[in-house]
Amino acid sequence: MFGTYAAVLAICVAALAIGQAAIGLCGPRRWSWLAPAVGLALLCAVCWGTVRLGGDGTVSAVLVTLLVLVSLAYLWGRLEDGGEALRQGPPVALLALLATALPFLAEGHFGILGTSFNPDMSQHLLATDRLTHGESSQLLHQGYPLGPHAIVAALNHGLGIGLVQGFSGLMVAVAVLASLTALTAFRDQPWPLRTPAALVVGLTYMVASYFAQGSFKETMQALFFLAFVLALRESSRNPDWRDLPLRFVPAALLAVGSVYTYSFPGLIWLVGAAVIWLLIEAAQARFVSSAGGADAGGPRTEAQPPPAGPPAAATGPAAGRSILWASLVFAVLIAPEIGRMIDFEQFETFDPNGPGLGNLFGQISPFEGLGIWPSGDFRLTPGAGAVPALGYYVGAAFASILLLYGLVICWRRRESALVAGLAAAALAYAAARLGGTPYTAAKAIEVGAPLAALAIVLPLLRRPVAWLYMLAAAGCSLLTLANAPVGPSSYSPALTDLRDEVGAGPTLVLAPRQLLTDEHGTPYIAWELRGGRVCIETAGEADRRPPPGVRFVISDLSAGHPPLTRLRPRLIAPPYVLWERSGARGGSPCPLIAVRQARQGAPR
Repeated sequence: MFGTYAAVLAICVAALAIGQAAIGLCGPRRWSWLAPAVGLALLCAVCWGTVRLGGDGTVSAVLVTLLVLVSLAYLWGRLEDGGEALRQGPPVALLALLATALPFLAEGHFGILGTSFNPDMSQHLLATDRLTHGESSQLLHQGYPLGPHAIVAALNHGLGIGLVQGFSGLMVAVAVLASLTALTAFRDQPWPLRTPAALVVGLTYMVASYFAQGSFKETMQALFFLAFVLALRESSRNPDWRDLPLRFVPAALLAVGSVYTYSFPGLIWLVGAAVIWLLIEAAQARFVSSAGGADAGGPRTEAQPPPAGPPAAATGPAAGRSILWASLVFAVLIAPEIGRMIDFEQFETFDPNGPGLGNLFGQISPFEGLGIWPSGDFRLTPGAGAVPALGYYVGAAFASILLLYGLVICWRRRESALVAGLAAAALAYAAARLGGTPYTAAKAIEVGAPLAALAIVLPLLRRPVAWLYMLAAAGCSLLTLANAPVGPSSYSPALTDLRDEVGAGPTLVLAPRQLLTDEHGTPYIAWELRGGRVCIETAGEADRRPPPGVRFVISDLSAGHPPLTRLRPRLIAPPYVLWERSGARGGSPCPLIAVRQARQGAPR
């Protein structure tokens, strides 16, 4: 627990300080709730750029510490509205921490999130372990984006935080930072409104579901996409931003974070939103100009925000220069990653015949992205859980009506960035559904889900229907968090390394009862030894004779010689011992753990 929350605190403090300093260098002096996402994006870039210097992540940890200290020194005396930020942020952060603690409280221990849902974490842990030792890995060679892994490596050598605790802390920190980032849209609202609104947007159902299965890359990409759209919104609507030459640089930094977290596919959402936004802004500016400067939004109600300012704020010559500066910053910061982005194009995720369903049971409904889906497992079809199918349809219909209503209001208020972001998310989902796999389509739904929640809550916040929506959406998110499995509380890459020793030979793994029954360890072990026939039994209940045909036995080093006959030690790889059985003959009843079978394969 202490390691996990030490990682949360370290990541959040570093992201807030570095992110606000970066925004301040672009011109704004007031506190911005884009700082959490901008800071996390820079952490990904900085840690990945330095993690292999020295071979263990120490250089990254030292550099991040120096950046935090320099950022705090720069902000001292320059930052405005810091006191208001201290009043707005802590309630949201505390409630987000409580919500993300539900899986650990329900299981009674800390460990690897989502092991029985999605065992990909073992490969992320192995790749990070190799990074901390200056060694290569399969993911490194394939161009897989390793920015988040570099952050965990820096935590490991900077603060002595274990890799399991580091990844758990990273996932919790992303949930907290996402909820804080959502405050950008609600900062002018009273606290009884802004706090629940920010939490519903930051921890909407699909984001909570991916958190529950330990998918940190997808939750980070959803955060960067949400923050990118809000950065575009700030650049044209915020009086402190819209005349600054570097007002688009924060958006560029978020795009950098997306590259180091999600590689080039992450830019699909961001570039799509930016292009659509510029087109909408240009069309609205031309319409207002032809109408003699009238407000295209019509009469405003008391609840509406003030006018967005000059209608050509995003399309004039000054905006062109600002876009050029932002593009230059983006190009410089991602230049070292371009070669790896090219390599990543060959990754198996992009093969329609590759991962297929992944860990899914079939295509998931796009209505899940609207936030109301009363199931603890997002992969289930309506009615497969405790709630009748009618409950799903009523919730989806209610959320759909509110989304359409909210979009109409957003269009009238010239919320062009939000409309553009939703359009880009819809197009990304359509492309994934038609040309990709169910696995990639589900990811597209998750990435766009916070924007869908924002399009419902922001324009309708002062109306009773928004409160009904937030109560239902919050209940669904809490349900999936409480249902999240927490796997083994410790990790060693030695089990994965033993794959080279056992090959396809039938293997029996003797594991402690607690690991198998209380910590969801069975799919974890099967994942680590994929590619061969694997039997898994409780160490204390194993028969004296292994199953027929079993050639290898893996046991815990502390357990001594297993109670089996005709075994000789072949390799000691702490905390495991590999035994070889003499005279193994015949077929084996152990199931084949195929590399490409459902819920297995390289992390996607």
